[in-house]
Amino acid sequence: MARLGISVYPEHSTIEKDQAYIRKAGSLGYKRIFTCLLSVGDKSREEVVNEFRALADTAHECGMEIIPDVSPAVFSRLGISYDDLSVFQEMHVDGIRLDEGFDGMKESLMSYNPQGLKIELNASTQLVYIENIMDHHPDRSRLVTCHNFYPQQYTGLSLEHFNTCNEKMKSMHLPVAAFISSSSEGAYGPWPVNEGLCTLEMHRGLPMDFQARHLFATGMVDDVLVANAYASDAELEACAAVNPAILTFGLILEKELTQTESKILNYEMKHVVRGDMSEYMIRSTWPRVTFKDESVTADNTHDLKRGDVVILNDGYQQYKGELHIVLKDMPNDGRKNVIGHLPEYEHVLLNYVEPWKVFSFCRV
Repeated sequence: MARLGISVYPEHSTIEKDQAYIRKAGSLGYKRIFTCLLSVGDKSREEVVNEFRALADTAHECGMEIIPDVSPAVFSRLGISYDDLSVFQEMHVDGIRLDEGFDGMKESLMSYNPQGLKIELNASTQLVYIENIMDHHPDRSRLVTCHNFYPQQYTGLSLEHFNTCNEKMKSMHLPVAAFISSSSEGAYGPWPVNEGLCTLEMHRGLPMDFQARHLFATGMVDDVLVANAYASDAELEACAAVNPAILTFGLILEKELTQTESKILNYEMKHVVRGDMSEYMIRSTWPRVTFKDESVTADNTHDLKRGDVVILNDGYQQYKGELHIVLKDMPNDGRKNVIGHLPEYEHVLLNYVEPWKVFSFCRV
């Protein structure tokens, strides 16, 4: 089941602020927390354990799991051995994310840890590395994967590489998580450089809920995590409102909708792409049946551009009430009301349309 998550960085905040943020996200249905052990500074092992235990206990009270980022350097500094992960049990965390790898065999052996910790692998690089781990017969039920995030502008993953990585993870039946970025003023990550904190470069600077909707639309991402802290309440709530199972388009309205147009747009039975898809438009045809006795007066009937959302008006007789999303530019003979359009960045979602696909809209 698809899940949402947040991130906290205790070395840059206070335990009270992090706990309040966790409780807010938990109340909205968020289920995961990412945090980082890579930059805990010169704290003693006991200090680190106590700090992360407090966060983990709060997470569990809110029905959330928590997985910190670690590396061989962290193991060395805290005196941790790959064959003894008991310190993480002391922290009460649910697993560890290996930002850097070992040799394949060690990761496999770690998956059999008696503490029951999940072992999260880096999904963004070195696919042969994960294949090597799988060749060493790990406990697959303990393995999950998570992409990197990229604080530096223009360094995030391309969609093509992202898809390649995910296809490989899914071929090995491994869950995949990825990061999205808050645009909230003052939001930060683990490092001083912070130009947004997303997995996909194309997401940088875009609305957080769009990033989530896109990742879920790929059908290859199980968990979506907000990488920087703290996301605003509005951002958290917008993402919590996303239904991962439904392809949802952000819409900018171009006119004041009539009562009938509003009912058609927010069709309670959900819009469904016709099985016999056209290359010019996505058609939702059931509204013309449901609202056949209601009038749709002609209004805002300019020529059509890709991404326009239209409702057929009374001039189309028995087709009145159909809702279309335009895929190719075309003239409008006056029988189609343009109620709004998808912002340019939303157009990528059109690539995930298939016959019989359920879709809906949210306001931008």
